Amino acid sequence: MDYARCRVSAKHPFRRAVEERDEAAIQAILADDVVFTSPVAFKPYVGKPITAAILRGVLRVFEDFHYVREIGDGNGRDHALVFETGVAGAPGVKITGCDFLHFNDDGLIDDFMVMVRPLSGATALSEAMAAQFDRIQQEAVELANQFATA
Repeated sequence: MDYARCRVSAKHPFRRAVEERDEAAIQAILADDVVFTSPVAFKPYVGKPITAAILRGVLRVFEDFHYVREIGDGNGRDHALVFETGVAGAPGVKITGCDFLHFNDDGLIDDFMVMVRPLSGATALSEAMAAQFDRIQQEAVELANQFATA
């Protein structure tokens, strides 16, 4: 097999937006009807405002975040981004995770699932996100109003 043909020549736009902590670029690539499946919540979150607000929260919680691998299918509709990170307030806890992204016909993320390991990392993430969930919900309301007037 010619592995050179398989190399990704440029970073995926979502990866670039996250690595640059560019909230506007992250929001721009989310479909209005995106479904976000969290590694620490039982049911998925539906819609761009809540997903964007959760991702803002994640940017606040993750420390030393970096992607280590990028996997894409041939048609460009499915993408997996493997990452490593620490969690604010949880010294010594390291997470390995993966963002599974599906893109609609317009090239926007319409399905976003995150998986993380180990359990200690998932627990620390759950606690850190729960501590700011009131803020996340308020940001979701603000974003919904912002998106409605845009």
